[in-house]
Amino acid sequence: MHALTGLRMWVTGASSGIGAALAVALAKRGATVVITGRDEGRLQSVAAECPDRMACLPCDVSLREENARAAAWMEQRMGALDVAVLNAGVCEYVDMPVFDAGMVKRVMDVNFMGIVYGVEAALPLLRRGKTPYLVGMSSTVAYTGLPRAEAYGSSKAAIRYLMQSLRADLAPEGIDVSVVCPGFVRTPLTDRNDFPMPLRIGVDQAAECIVRGMARRRPEISFPRAFVWGIKVLAALPDPVRKRILMRMSPNRTAVSGLKQRLK
Repeated sequence: MHALTGLRMWVTGASSGIGAALAVALAKRGATVVITGRDEGRLQSVAAECPDRMACLPCDVSLREENARAAAWMEQRMGALDVAVLNAGVCEYVDMPVFDAGMVKRVMDVNFMGIVYGVEAALPLLRRGKTPYLVGMSSTVAYTGLPRAEAYGSSKAAIRYLMQSLRADLAPEGIDVSVVCPGFVRTPLTDRNDFPMPLRIGVDQAAECIVRGMARRRPEISFPRAFVWGIKVLAALPDPVRKRILMRMSPNRTAVSGLKQRLK
């Protein structure tokens, strides 16, 4: 297991949810953590839980220049990074029959390009770190296409692929790479969901799962186990069977049926 004490870390999207809980858990284990997010007030509230080990910096990860500015700020104060946890994300769902390309772009700009810009900004600092480690936040939705998740799921699948590729390309430099694929976690984002969320866990439990995975530098950190296996079984089913199951889950089925009735 890799010790976390004394490591210099950057956690994005840390003003609430998984990012906030994870940053606090890492700081309590002795890491020095810089937290970034768009809401400075919430960042300060998170940092107040471990004021001697946390510093906050407002940052919009969807902007390349903001990531570069954050990296310059950390370089000036810490010299290098040992761990970068690129966690920031948003969630919007597609509601057919309308398909909004602008919404897809908004989600991709934060979830995927935010990580791309974060990798670009963090790598020079990680290359000077003691035990360099890069972590990206994906989701179990990346394992298979799910109803209404065309935007969110695509962004998380892209993140998973990106981190897997980086794992191979950065290995010769001694930089470890992990991707995190959680199931449903009780956060402000999931509190807005209007559908059942089986096996949803608390944010502190999710943070503990991630910390344990990071301590072992597991290539993929996924949880809770029962939900992960359920999604993987669904993904492995023959296409016709999976399609029938997913169609039953899709609210568009009801919407289309109602539309057909009105047109008769």
